[in-house]
Amino acid sequence: MSEERPSPALFEGIVGQDDAVAALKAAAVNPVHAYLFRGPEGNGGLAAAYGFAASLLCPTGGCGVCATCRGALAGTDPDLHIVRRSGASLSKDTMRQVVALAQRRPLAAARQVIVVLEMHLVLDRAPVLLKTLEEPPGQTVFILLADELTPDLTTIASRCAEVVFPPLTRDVVARALEAEGSPPDVAAVVAESSGGNIERARVMVDDPDVAARVALWASVPDELASSGSAVATLTRQVLESADRAVEPLRIAHDREIETLTEAAKEMGERGLPGRKEIVEQHQREERRFRTDALRAGLGVLARTYRTRVTRVAQRGIAPGDLDVRAATDAVGLITEVAQALPRNPNEALLLQSLFARLAALAA
Repeated sequence: MSEERPSPALFEGIVGQDDAVAALKAAAVNPVHAYLFRGPEGNGGLAAAYGFAASLLCPTGGCGVCATCRGALAGTDPDLHIVRRSGASLSKDTMRQVVALAQRRPLAAARQVIVVLEMHLVLDRAPVLLKTLEEPPGQTVFILLADELTPDLTTIASRCAEVVFPPLTRDVVARALEAEGSPPDVAAVVAESSGGNIERARVMVDDPDVAARVALWASVPDELASSGSAVATLTRQVLESADRAVEPLRIAHDREIETLTEAAKEMGERGLPGRKEIVEQHQREERRFRTDALRAGLGVLARTYRTRVTRVAQRGIAPGDLDVRAATDAVGLITEVAQALPRNPNEALLLQSLFARLAALAA
């Protein structure tokens, strides 16, 4: 073949994962039976799984333009199976479904690819898949995605070739957004709020409320210092802002459902297979997104307190011990709340308590 295989087009849009992409391009020439993609969600692992699957299914090794490549990149090729959890973890029934899929013969390609999402949530069901990985069907390649290597996943991981997708820094995300056309100031704000998740960042750039949300959190110290009644108002405002932050993701999810439904119809399906599971997955993503938006806001708030002390020092005015101590205590309180937020169902009470304690420090 005169052209490079697999084509770089299969991995377009994957940011900051050059080592992982290079490893997959090399692996596509002589693939093994199972791969574990390890790294935080939104770091390019899923996009890389689609691109790698295209290279494995394409009759010419991943040309990037044929129907097979296009179908694999869209997640709709008949020999590409995407398995999602339907509950809080990967159930035993789901793992049995994976085993059953592995025994099938490919419909069109020389092999089939099974992608299992969120394998870090396999818990004690890992042994269901273990025998299949130890004695794999020759026509099946597994791609398992996991945020982290949990104890339950250790034995499974030992049967796989591991490909690591490390977390992205804020600078990497900001540069990627700028390269894709975002103004530098917007890219900086979004990168700061995205938690290193490039997929989330790409959704956030379409949110006109990003800058206003950052400004709202940065205004909290002044608002608390100027008004005793600001606690309830600020709590309501930041929660409403978090609700608005999720809206672009909801729109993106609606578009994804429409695209998948149309692709399924083209393949002869009457509806979208697994629609319920996909919708539930979207809802979980939206809940995490909202929590992350609040945690990003808390990060802005902590930096606001740190910056105030730094600016005073830069002007040649030594901050008083009480000022420094109050700012330090404020950052400590904010950090505690940021850590507790994902585990606390009562966000309003948690934030209201934080703002009341910050107000007391300013008094």
